Amino acid sequence: MQSPHVRLIPASLSVLSALILWFIVPVPDGVNVNAWHLLALFVATIIAIIGKAMPIGAVALIAIFFVAFTGVTSNSPSQAIKDALSGFSSSLIWLIGIAIIISRGLAKTGLGQRIGYYFISIFGKRTLGVGYALALSELVLAPVTPSNTARGGGIIHPIMRSIAESFHSSSEEGSQRKIGHYLALVNYHTNPITSAMFITATAPNPLIVKLIADATGAEISISWGTWALAALLPGLLCLLLMPLVLYFLYPPEIKHTPDATKFAQQKLRAMGKTSTQEKIMIAVFTLLLVLWTGLPAALFGDDFKVHTTTTAMLGLSVLLVTGVLTWDDVLKEKSAWDTITWFAALIMMATYLNKLGLIAWFSGVVETNITHLGLGWIPSISILVLIYFYTHYFFASTTAHITAMFAAIFAAGIALGAPPLILGLLMAAASSLMMSLTHYATGTSPIIFGSGYVSMGDWWKAGVVMSVVNLGVWCIAGGLWWKALGYW
Repeated sequence: MQSPHVRLIPASLSVLSALILWFIVPVPDGVNVNAWHLLALFVATIIAIIGKAMPIGAVALIAIFFVAFTGVTSNSPSQAIKDALSGFSSSLIWLIGIAIIISRGLAKTGLGQRIGYYFISIFGKRTLGVGYALALSELVLAPVTPSNTARGGGIIHPIMRSIAESFHSSSEEGSQRKIGHYLALVNYHTNPITSAMFITATAPNPLIVKLIADATGAEISISWGTWALAALLPGLLCLLLMPLVLYFLYPPEIKHTPDATKFAQQKLRAMGKTSTQEKIMIAVFTLLLVLWTGLPAALFGDDFKVHTTTTAMLGLSVLLVTGVLTWDDVLKEKSAWDTITWFAALIMMATYLNKLGLIAWFSGVVETNITHLGLGWIPSISILVLIYFYTHYFFASTTAHITAMFAAIFAAGIALGAPPLILGLLMAAASSLMMSLTHYATGTSPIIFGSGYVSMGDWWKAGVVMSVVNLGVWCIAGGLWWKALGYW
């Protein structure tokens, strides 16, 4: 009988994969036995996450237990449990967890909706303008909303639906093509781009920073400001092109939308004047951005440098002291505590796979096979990035995909002669941009796809087109931008 808490088929596949790798598949030459056994646990964890055998936090906690119980990191039980729990000491995990809690204030105060309706009231006279207003709204929210699902699906999507329905465009009436079809695609395809622009714009980004630092022996440690500056030009270009590309790919029936401006203005009037709590949220967001970009340190010296996680804690503390958020709000933010739990497990396993030498072995295998092609480092990493990007068709989680493949592909690229920072920035962008491909690519996609405005065929077609556009912009414009910045 099917358990209400466990999906038996993916759970069985997860356990079976671990048993096969542990007991049947021989350990390859040059691989440590403990590293291979940890790989078995890791593969089982990824399969359980992809198959949604249990909630991801539950899967992560079970994985932590098995790492400690099997002693794959240490023969000492006391050291093994310390190793298994070591992920919780990562400041990156707490940065994302705290930022998710802070972003709860967007919904609680109504500031997120106000920002969205404000941009629509300015740019909403044409359908294309409404598309840009949605994109700008998400861009403003992205630096302080590390849940891309909450941002694109929880804040922007209801605004998009309200606009579409005001024009009687809905799946129920069969009138999606009036305006809702186009706006839903813009709503979704903004999400991968903004997620690629800031470390704090989607939960897996800090994991990427950690994997890059581990692979380079901490020689490359990407800061919030470095990431944001590197993504600024290609990100803005993608946001500029995306609504236009989708407009010509799927032109809406309604081109002029003066009523959208009026609708947004009515919503803003109904919301009233900006509340004190909203003003506090704006002040906190401004403070976070100033400190995350390192502006005080740049102006006054390193004595004024504040760690990114400490900055997030400062922002949360202000919200708690002022009553914008209460401790009950913090406790009720389940997604934050869930994220902290599964991030801790995945970071721990990825760290020890690297320490035990498995990543170096696998990247060596990949490097050897590509070297035989006789290509330079640019075509070689192009192949690696394309493989990494388009294998997302087989993943329903960016976190699972990044954890499974990022470190090995990155290490292989470095071995093939790629500049580590350039490769890291390109793969970091690809890790978010690959969300564009399918209707199950990330948590935002089923929310927007489920609203019924876009058919699966149109969704996948748009995904392919936007993947080519986004990758092209990031490789060409991004590469030239990084050259101008002196990154290579």
